[in-house]
Amino acid sequence: MKITGSIVDTVVDLQGGYRLTLRVNEKQAFLHGLDEIRGKDCLSIEIKPYRPKRSNDANSYCWVLLDLLAEKLSIRKESIYKELIREIGGNCDTVCVREISVEKLRQGWKKNGIGWVSDVLPSKIPGCKNVILYYGSSTYDSAQMSRLIDLVVDECKQHGIETMTPMQIALLKEAWKGNDT
Repeated sequence: MKITGSIVDTVVDLQGGYRLTLRVNEKQAFLHGLDEIRGKDCLSIEIKPYRPKRSNDANSYCWVLLDLLAEKLSIRKESIYKELIREIGGNCDTVCVREISVEKLRQGWKKNGIGWVSDVLPSKIPGCKNVILYYGSSTYDSAQMSRLIDLVVDECKQHGIETMTPMQIALLKEAWKGNDT
């Protein structure tokens, strides 16, 4: 069952366990799903901040521009996208990995999607490398997506490709508001 809601209360019980009281927004979905999980000794529970679905318009526009750039530069649009992903900021983690595990990590990471790229840097630890793992735009909040669109628009302008007006682009970005809640 996948529902939204809010935390009402947390309590430490007499056995030292934690109890969490939730307020559920989707009453019918909750009641329907409750029958399936009632009486189970162990449940898989995931609680995370809610992120509304993002606007497909902004994402679609980004890919339209990437396609125009690819045509103009005779480069695959996926390659341009991957390069721009590295410039967003706040969209990566760096991990230190044994050298023998680097390629396995990178191959597994890129299976997440087109924009899930990685770079390898030297490490001060013998036998290890630092791997920068970049998250694809499917995980971006509104500020990160806005920066990606700005980068794509700037690239287009540098190559004489016409884009939407700044006002039209601002309206697309506005549709992303609320994603970082």
